[in-house]
Amino acid sequence: MNNLSQRTITSVILLFILSISLFLNKYIWLFGLIICSLVIFIEFNNLTKKIWKKEKSTLTSANILSLLFLIIFIFVGYEIYSKPPSGLLFIILICIFSDTGGYLVGNLIGGKKLTKISPKKTISGSVGSFIFSLFPILIFWIYFQNTQDSNFRTDSYLKLIPVCLFLCLICQLGDLFISYFKRKANVNDTGSILPGHGGLLDRIDGVIFVLPAAYIINKIFF
Repeated sequence: MNNLSQRTITSVILLFILSISLFLNKYIWLFGLIICSLVIFIEFNNLTKKIWKKEKSTLTSANILSLLFLIIFIFVGYEIYSKPPSGLLFIILICIFSDTGGYLVGNLIGGKKLTKISPKKTISGSVGSFIFSLFPILIFWIYFQNTQDSNFRTDSYLKLIPVCLFLCLICQLGDLFISYFKRKANVNDTGSILPGHGGLLDRIDGVIFVLPAAYIINKIFF
C-alpha cells in the first residue's frame, strides 16, 4: 500500500509537470525533453557500467548508440509537438494507459508469466495493456463531442484502433528492452529519482520508443 501511495503521488506530480510542458510553451517542452534525455542517459550509462565494466569498447559503443538514439528522441518529440499538441497528448495517453492497464490487470489477475526477462510481467497484464491503450480514443471522442474542438477531430476514430494497439506493443517491447538491461546489470530499478517508480527510465522506457514509432507512422500513413 505504501508503494502504491508513492506511485500515485509521483504520477500526479509527473502529470502536472507534463501538462505544463505540453500546453505552456514549445521551448519549455524542448527543455523538458533535453533534461529527461540527460537523466535517462546517465541512468542507462549506470546500467551499462555494471554490465560491461571490463569491456571498455562495448561500453563506449553502447553509450554512443544510446546518445544518438536520445538525440533522435528529442528531435522527434519536438517535431511532433510542432503539430497540434493534441496528437502528442494522444500518444502519451496511450503509453500511460498501457502502463496502467498492465500494472492493474497484472496485479489483480496475475497468472502465467509473460517472459523470463521481467518476472513481474504476466500475460494477463500484457492483455490489460492492449485493452487500456484504446481508452484515449474514447476520451478524445467524448471530448470532441462536447467541445467540437477541431484539434481532437479525426476522419474515423475506429482507424485509430490499430495505431493504439501497435504503439502499445512498442511500449511493452520498450519496457522489456530496458528490463533486459536491468536483469543483466542485476538491479531492480534504473535509479531512485522517482519514489515508487525507481528511475526516470523506469517510468518512460516505453515512451522513448513510442514517440519515434509514432513519428514514422505519421509520416507514412497520415
